[in-house]
Amino acid sequence: MIEGGCHCGKVRYVLRGDPVRHAVCTCRDCQRAAGAPLVGWAVVDDDKLTVTGEVASYNSSGDVQRQFCPACGTGLFYRSETIFPGQVDVQSATFDDPDADAPTCRVQLADAPRWLAGLDSLPGYERYPG
Repeated sequence: MIEGGCHCGKVRYVLRGDPVRHAVCTCRDCQRAAGAPLVGWAVVDDDKLTVTGEVASYNSSGDVQRQFCPACGTGLFYRSETIFPGQVDVQSATFDDPDADAPTCRVQLADAPRWLAGLDSLPGYERYPG
């Protein structure tokens, strides 16, 4: 079981069972929607997801519905019967425990910023440097 929710806590969810797949996506659509270079997504069967609280939806393309908390704006779910029939993609950065399920693949690498490949070579700090 994996629990998670939005930043303000008005939307909570529970995933029962293991995700079908957990991918890190670098497509431009995810980048623009999240304002980040990559987004972790855990695909689960729709009947394994229980959501409490109200979510808002945004039709980003075709039958794709990106769902988010209307209060704080946290992106939570990606739904598309064309891409994931009977399933929902859950933004894994919203898991209460960030180590609850590790990604198993990277997708949409064609859209990844080139600098992402050199990220490990940058200096790192445990906290923001003073």
